[in-house]
Amino acid sequence: MGHSHDHGVSASEATSASSKYVWRLAIAIGLGLITFVTQLLVGLSTSSLALLSDSAHVFTDVFGVVMALVAILVARRTVRRSDRSFGMYRAEVLAALFNAVLLFGVAGWVLYEALGRLSEPPEVPGLPVVIVAIVGLIMNVAALLVLRSGAKDSLNVRGAYLEVMADMLGSIGVLISGLVTLIFGWRYADPVIGVLIGLFVLPRAYNLGKQALRILFQHAPTGLDIAEVTAALEGVDGVWEVHDLHVWTLTPGMEVASAHLAIDDAADPDAVLSASQHLLADSFDLHHATLQVEPVGMAEDCRKKSW
Repeated sequence: MGHSHDHGVSASEATSASSKYVWRLAIAIGLGLITFVTQLLVGLSTSSLALLSDSAHVFTDVFGVVMALVAILVARRTVRRSDRSFGMYRAEVLAALFNAVLLFGVAGWVLYEALGRLSEPPEVPGLPVVIVAIVGLIMNVAALLVLRSGAKDSLNVRGAYLEVMADMLGSIGVLISGLVTLIFGWRYADPVIGVLIGLFVLPRAYNLGKQALRILFQHAPTGLDIAEVTAALEGVDGVWEVHDLHVWTLTPGMEVASAHLAIDDAADPDAVLSASQHLLADSFDLHHATLQVEPVGMAEDCRKKSW
């Protein structure tokens, strides 16, 4: 009987997908704070409900990005102990889930405010709103460009990306409502845009929360067919059966697998281990796999204990 595992990278190189984008998140936070302070000051000085409402939206989103950054730093700097073998990487996933809840709350609040304004549309000053909206739009576009690459392979950065995207839509909405108010004096522009923003954010918040819950429930990574992995391992020379196969995500970019391989009596355990590990890494991008090789006679006992 044999037992082995494969990391694919050295311990010094091992890292979560999110930790590569710490400085990008910090820049996005700085840009968001500029937008928040500008909107708040101008909103207070002009008594603009639109700007004050959007500044609250921006503050909530910046807070969400700050949480994502803190979670990454905690996960990266926490020392592993014998009773904490996986470190604190799940903190990133919890922060992503909290961001999803935050997005739901903000979208609901925006919809509530927008519907309220349909009955009594507030006075929205045109020119100052347009100027501040342009400033916010520039800051949001810059933040999106900073976070775009990280949003592809990190759930946490994707959450921050969605926060900034919601802010950008808010800036566009405020800009449109300001222009319409300035040119046509139509007060309903602001609540109509608010409804559209809320409807845009809600499904994206749902998808982010769904992905975070999949990780927390230790479901297989999205797009990975467990039956296909099983069939591929059973195709390795010497493997008679595969059981107790588990594949889960520790945090985005860190997928983990474990399995029992029942082999023929004539098979070479070391050769089976090596071939199986290379198969998982090359064909399924599973570089951290713990595999147990055992005689065929032990398979029945394992199946009885399997959960």
